[in-house]
Amino acid sequence: MTDAAFAAIPLIVQKLGPKQIAFVVRDLEAATRQWWDLLRIGPWTAWEYTPEILKDMTYKGAPARFGLKHALAWKDGVQFELVEPTTGPSFFADQLQSSGEGLNHIGIHVTENHAEAVAELEAAGFTRLQSARGFGGDGSGAFVYFTSPKLNGLVLELISPPATRREPLFVYPLPEEAK
Repeated sequence: MTDAAFAAIPLIVQKLGPKQIAFVVRDLEAATRQWWDLLRIGPWTAWEYTPEILKDMTYKGAPARFGLKHALAWKDGVQFELVEPTTGPSFFADQLQSSGEGLNHIGIHVTENHAEAVAELEAAGFTRLQSARGFGGDGSGAFVYFTSPKLNGLVLELISPPATRREPLFVYPLPEEAK
C-alpha cells in the first residue's frame, strides 16, 4: 500500500485495526453448520434483532426499519460473523440480490468514544451505509457501516460492543458437541 493510501485511511482505523470478518448468508442456521463442519469455526452464538429492538436505524442516509439475524464465533483471535437479513432494506439484502452470499465487511471494535470514531470517518469523507444502536440486553451497543472510494469497495463497520447480550437465538454446536 502506498503512503498516499495510508494517509487516506483515518487514524482510528489504523490504530484499532480489524477484529471481525463478516459474511452475508441466506440461511444463518445452515451457514453456522457449514462453517463448523467444514472449517471447525465455532461454536456460533446467534441473535435476532428486529425493528422493535434496534433504535435510530438508518440506511443510505435516511431513517429505516430493518431486521437481521447474526452469529458470532472466534477463531485464532479473529471474530467471524455471519449475517442473514430478515426484513426491510439493508446493504446485506442488497448484496444477496446483486452478487449473492459472501464477504460483506470488516469490523473494528471501538470500545471507547464510538461517536468520535464515527465522526472521524465521516470527516475523512467516508459514506455511512447503515447504522443502528440498542442491540444489547441493556440497550447498549451500536454499529455503523461505511464505504469509501479510498477502500476499493471494502465496507468497514465500527462496532460499539454491548455491555450485556440478549438471550441467544441459538448456539451451534452446543459446547459439549464442539469437543
